[in-house]
Amino acid sequence: MKRFRFAFFMWMLTVPFWGQQELIQKSPLYGKTMNIIGDSYVKNHRRPVAETWHAKIADKYEMSYNNYGRNGNCIAFDRSAEGFGPSIVERFSEMSDSADYVLVVAGHNDADNLDRLGSLEEFREQLKLLCEGLIAKYPSAKIAFFTSWRVPRPNFTELAAVMEEVCGQFSIPIYNAQKYSGVYVWDAAFRQKYFQGVDDTAHLNNQGHNLFMNKAESFLLGL
Repeated sequence: MKRFRFAFFMWMLTVPFWGQQELIQKSPLYGKTMNIIGDSYVKNHRRPVAETWHAKIADKYEMSYNNYGRNGNCIAFDRSAEGFGPSIVERFSEMSDSADYVLVVAGHNDADNLDRLGSLEEFREQLKLLCEGLIAKYPSAKIAFFTSWRVPRPNFTELAAVMEEVCGQFSIPIYNAQKYSGVYVWDAAFRQKYFQGVDDTAHLNNQGHNLFMNKAESFLLGL
């Protein structure tokens, strides 16, 4: 089934514009409801949410789109005292109960703050609670995670590996953006073109979201 949907996506790219609307309407994404929760990757930091790859996918497929992104938010660690709110483990219950697709896009802040807020083992245990909670809340939805980009700082690679491990234990699909995104955070010229600033290692600009959108779209079509 996943191969079929990927083939469907690739074929759709070759179809003339006048025929694409019919194909969109036949897509498994069409008209569905997407809940997406996470950090500033989801909130889009200082730029409009409409510029994000997930908002554009929702618009393309006429989805109902609920964005629960919060700047500075962690999956596992409470940052309320710093103004960034409780962890996603604590606040996922605030999301609408009705959803066909539930996406968690986070981990950047967990990695950046791991050494002062907790440990990799604490992150692992909290992530397990999140997976269990999402499955209980959305037993019929398609749940998926996205890791952060490959940022050249401590803990990022290790944390993404834990995310893959735990999601695998719960049979939850995960897109490892550190391996497959084609987002080259370590390159200044790339950041200058595709990020919200040359010193930014987290937030894509409109052009960057367009660059990543096709890969994310293909992943979602294969769920």
